[in-house]
Amino acid sequence: MTEATGPLAGIKIIDMSAVVLGPFATLILADLGAEVIKVESGAGDVMRRAGPAPHPGMGPIYTTLNRNKKSVHIDAKTPEGKDALRALLKDADVFLHNVRLAGIERLGFAYDDVQKLNENIVYVHCAGYGQGGPYEAYPAYDDLIQVATGFADMVRIRDGGEPSYVPSLVADKTVGLYAAYATIAALFHRQRSGEGQFVQVPMFETFTFFHFIENLYGETWQPGDGHMAYTRSVNPNRKPYPTKDGYIGLVPYSDEQWEEFFKLGGRPEVFSDPRFSTYENRTSNITELYAIIEEVAAMRTTEDWLVLLREREIPAMGFKSNMDVLNDPHLTAVNFFEMLDHSVGSKYRTMKHPVHFSKTPANIRTEPPTLGEHTELVLSQLGLGTEMLD
Repeated sequence: MTEATGPLAGIKIIDMSAVVLGPFATLILADLGAEVIKVESGAGDVMRRAGPAPHPGMGPIYTTLNRNKKSVHIDAKTPEGKDALRALLKDADVFLHNVRLAGIERLGFAYDDVQKLNENIVYVHCAGYGQGGPYEAYPAYDDLIQVATGFADMVRIRDGGEPSYVPSLVADKTVGLYAAYATIAALFHRQRSGEGQFVQVPMFETFTFFHFIENLYGETWQPGDGHMAYTRSVNPNRKPYPTKDGYIGLVPYSDEQWEEFFKLGGRPEVFSDPRFSTYENRTSNITELYAIIEEVAAMRTTEDWLVLLREREIPAMGFKSNMDVLNDPHLTAVNFFEMLDHSVGSKYRTMKHPVHFSKTPANIRTEPPTLGEHTELVLSQLGLGTEMLD
């Protein structure tokens, strides 16, 4: 096994989360060097069974989310399982889970219970909704959070018609990032003060915060004008523009870039128009501006545009399909995608950690584990035998 080189090397995390949000948070922490022990019961994390895979229990989403972790298969509802989990928690730095508070209390592993075992533990609860509100006990999933936060309303605002989900588990992944930074911040506080704490990361409040950064907009200063959503980002003409042979992303930003772009497109008079000559006016007249960009973009091929625009340092990128991205020349040059051999007998594609640390680089040390792969190893290190789980 490769040694951990990341900045969290030496940190031990007991991870009792499943699906996407929690495992995404602990993936980041594991990549950064933490020892993550994934506690699973029954058939294991449901993502093990989601999507095509050559081997049972190794679904593609599970595989992407769970490298650098150990899998321990115990049932925390049984006396033996409770004893094993208590033993794991006694010397852990972090306990992270997404079990609802009422459920974890019934199991006997609420914050007060765990703190009695390990006084200075950082206890991270990934909740659906924060404590004290009427939704506190409700279940939460990505779809429900997109609906409840108004995020699913963004497509309706842009296109008219009905609200729609964004085709991504955007709430799960976003809140997972918050859970990762919250864990690191609590560890930093513990390093300075010596004290652990209870940390709750509620999906609803967290994703509302994320969503409304730009979309609170006209309801920021009071009295508000009722106009929510940043006009540029929800404009229906904000899209990859058709060229003669494909599509292109275009983002002239400064006044100089806009002026040069319209010269290249044979429309120099556009920048002289007061509607488009300043940032403020372009924002106010964004629909008309985007329509003109679309007309101009269609005049050349994608490659012709990229050559011209990059010569003039005007931001632009050619459109790629998801399959195209797998062979992107930049990602290839930085070795972003890797093909690795898994011990189950198949190759799998993975992505290297995207953040660079000059002194403590993140690394990939172990493959995504099969269910319970490390139960015997981990329990034996605690002086426990697996016969207690039979």
